[in-house]
Amino acid sequence: MSTTATAYSRIEALGICLPATVQTTPQLAALVPGLGEVDIEKITGIAERRVYDPEPAAGEDSFGMALSAARDALESSRYRAADLDIVISASITRFKDGGRFTFEPSFAAMLARELGARSAIHFDVSNACAGMMTGVWLLDRMIRSGAVRRGLVVSGEQATRVAQTAAREMTDSYDPQFASLSVGDSASAVVLDVSADAADRIHYIELMTCSEYSHLCMGMPSDRTPGIALYTDNKKMHNRDRLKLWPRFHGDFLAKRGRTFAGEEFDYVIQHQVGTRFIDYANQTAAAEFAAPMPASLSVVERYGNTATTSHFLTLCEHLRAGGARPGATYLLVPAASGVVTGALSATLTNVGV
Repeated sequence: MSTTATAYSRIEALGICLPATVQTTPQLAALVPGLGEVDIEKITGIAERRVYDPEPAAGEDSFGMALSAARDALESSRYRAADLDIVISASITRFKDGGRFTFEPSFAAMLARELGARSAIHFDVSNACAGMMTGVWLLDRMIRSGAVRRGLVVSGEQATRVAQTAAREMTDSYDPQFASLSVGDSASAVVLDVSADAADRIHYIELMTCSEYSHLCMGMPSDRTPGIALYTDNKKMHNRDRLKLWPRFHGDFLAKRGRTFAGEEFDYVIQHQVGTRFIDYANQTAAAEFAAPMPASLSVVERYGNTATTSHFLTLCEHLRAGGARPGATYLLVPAASGVVTGALSATLTNVGV
């Protein structure tokens, strides 16, 4: 009787796109008269963010940035677009041609066509700030099953539109739109293929949704002015019980396999880039739950803000491009999204095109 070895996926290449315009936090604060003397940078730890150019020709809407990030990833990949078996788009904001919000055709279909991935399966996923992680979860499972050999997950986020709405409508720092002032615009793309080496592999990716908290962060059209808005209960979203969801879920996953968090020997952790206080608090809570020290925490939120679905892979790409990463290091990516969605992605990286 023959046996078939388990297939694994790996991160083969990464790409990003960042708008050229930098907006500092004092510049943003000046647009929000309702804040008074509230220090946004002190509260969030965000010094600046990138903001899209509204001119359609700039190509900095959700679709244009996603397309640029996908091309950036493919430039660093061993594959051409025509080699891809699948393209998955994970954008929350789906603005194209400047300010048009697009549902159909799907972003994935349009991206595949523009890239030249004409034989690729394509579809969109939507899972709030865990969208890109969800796309990677799906692609990882498809590679493990043998359904596909390689694919692309991409997302472009024109997130600062909610900051524009908040600037018009906020009356004080307790306003549920305050979290909108933490966002930034960007796109990320990741190519996955089959792993042939444990030193270059996604070991596992697991996600959990806890719908009890689904009402705590909601994006929708504003009912006061034209535009989209984000309403967040920051106190409840960031309380200790909510932050314990990930370490308890991850700890249970490892315990069922006879392993511990300390035994995973992670070199780096990338939390969702909500703000510096959130990242520190999440790591402190996890260290207490795991009864183990946390690995080095990677962050770009100070320079780019909360970039929604793209944040983990933007952070990872920036880290690898900086040139200080050790080949064979193991990374832990932890989503934190409306829904509430949490989980863990464990990957060892050796030969990633950036």
